[in-house]
Amino acid sequence: MTRADTIAQELERMIFDGTFADGERLDEVQLAEKFAVSRTPVREAIQRLALSGLAEQIPRRGVFVRQPGPVELIEMFEVMAELEAVCARLAATRISDAALAELHATNERCNAAVSAQDADGYYHENEKFHAILYRQSGNSFLEQECSRLHKRLQPFRRMQLRLRGRLKQSMGEHEAIVAALEEGDGEKAASAIRSHVAVQGEKFHHLMASLKHAAE
Repeated sequence: MTRADTIAQELERMIFDGTFADGERLDEVQLAEKFAVSRTPVREAIQRLALSGLAEQIPRRGVFVRQPGPVELIEMFEVMAELEAVCARLAATRISDAALAELHATNERCNAAVSAQDADGYYHENEKFHAILYRQSGNSFLEQECSRLHKRLQPFRRMQLRLRGRLKQSMGEHEAIVAALEEGDGEKAASAIRSHVAVQGEKFHHLMASLKHAAE
């Protein structure tokens, strides 16, 4: 993980816990002093926030914190769920044995992270899991679109993993996805990953409550 990645994650946490309020300006000089680094990794970190929609560049004014509204957020997750469902449906008939073995190995590392209650470690392996699935769809355009939206939703997907019981639940969903892929059942695989990604019911309410708390 680069210094910019570390700073980006810390800034995400500070936005979510209310240290930085919605609409607050992110000053590169002050942040560079805070993290004891040059402005370059801070600038890169802020660019990552902009990609995920947590910051907005306003010409001649600077970069400002931007919390997405509930409608915008749920719309993005709905699209993400459908895109990944297409990936799973295609991958069910296209995935290689080597990729299936790679998914199993990734799940084993995810399971170890669950046992250790290591949300960050789980998220790191979870990123690999989804990247494999995108690639195994056999459609490079779809893979690029999934990766682009996935990056924008990274902080919100990471935050969900900190909810009580979510790591174990996510692990079970991963296993169901791989089982469907092994069976070559595209519809079953699509349904499994759609449920895994979609923000709905209790997960969505928890996410909204966290964002509301951060904004207060």
